[in-house]
Amino acid sequence: MRAALSVVATGVVAACLLAASNAAAFTASTPYTAAPATRGDVVRVAVEPQGQVKPQFQRRMVRLATNEAPGTVIIDTNNKYLYLVEGSNRARRYGIGVGRDGFGWSGVVKVGRKAEWPGWTPPPEMIVREAKKGHKLPPFQEGGEDNPLGARAMYLYRNGNDTAFRIHGTNQPWSIGLNMSSGCIRMMNKDVIDLYERVPVGTKVIVVGPGNKQGEVSYQDRGVDVLRTLFGG
Repeated sequence: MRAALSVVATGVVAACLLAASNAAAFTASTPYTAAPATRGDVVRVAVEPQGQVKPQFQRRMVRLATNEAPGTVIIDTNNKYLYLVEGSNRARRYGIGVGRDGFGWSGVVKVGRKAEWPGWTPPPEMIVREAKKGHKLPPFQEGGEDNPLGARAMYLYRNGNDTAFRIHGTNQPWSIGLNMSSGCIRMMNKDVIDLYERVPVGTKVIVVGPGNKQGEVSYQDRGVDVLRTLFGG
């Protein structure tokens, strides 16, 4: 992710939506409170057929050594994992899809806003470009199981400005674990819903990737937390 966070929003969003796209060394000041899970949208979540996503990218509770505060999100684009820090040596790990070569990035941002079943407005230049390839894009696509943004979207902001990068669901679960997007972070719909319910607006997000613009951070994935996996908590 050598692209600057000040990149023109429409161009980056266009690329993010069009492309179906072991741990290193990373504090939030507010205490972490997990948002309650909601059950009011038992709607058409795109079902990911079993076998399309490699086992290592399934959601896991892991032992994560980090000095980041509970509630922080750490995105390791090199290894295709997103971590939600939950306490001392505790985190939830999700498999993700990230930017393809030349579209990777890094930095410290925040969740600026959130949307359920977000709609999609393709930028004009994208509509023209795809038309030349014989692909006709709609001027607007309602949210739903066939929408490129999937079931949920968390919009990443820096200094109060939209970076044009998102953490969002995907209707192409086979892209999880691959470098296929243009900078946006893709998750399986079931995972992005789970994360969406746990992180509020304002959540600190550290993106580790090309350029190392995230600064000094430290985290070490010590593997699956067997006790939590078996007994919960």
